Amino acid sequence: MELKTPLSEKDLISLKAGQVVLLNGTVYTARDRAHQRFIELLGRTQALPLDLKNKIIYYCGPNIKGDTLGACGPTTASRMDVYMKAMYIQGVAATIGKGQREPAMRQLCKEYKRVYFVTHAGCAAYLRNRITSYRLIAFGDLGAEAVFEFEVEKFPLIVAIDTQGNDIYERLGTSSE
Repeated sequence: MELKTPLSEKDLISLKAGQVVLLNGTVYTARDRAHQRFIELLGRTQALPLDLKNKIIYYCGPNIKGDTLGACGPTTASRMDVYMKAMYIQGVAATIGKGQREPAMRQLCKEYKRVYFVTHAGCAAYLRNRITSYRLIAFGDLGAEAVFEFEVEKFPLIVAIDTQGNDIYERLGTSSE
């Protein structure tokens, strides 16, 4: 199935755990330090450097040398779990990473009607070929952990947790519960 950003509520609700998706459109990178900055800004009631409503966050620290974008593989998603309720309140529609999430994430995805996608770890060079353009959005001082905007074409994803809280890792018997 192919989807184009921004994802509508109908798109999100239609997705089922285990489903393969090819994503077209815009995603934003953010890792641990960018999430920490988002939370700090929210705590001071300051505006975020981008409106997160209906955005997709890709947990990725791209390899950038000069003006050249290199490998762009996913990072471990569970490190961002502590930030997710705040991110969903800000309107984040979906996240992309690797690995299973904390059990509470199933409930958050269900409560906020959000989706967690996984993409292929170990294929960072291949994933780079699915990115048609990129630009720095915020926190440039964080280097690879800055927020970048990627335009993606047929970016391969698997629905890991759907809006009903169904989790592919739980079905595989690898849940941490």
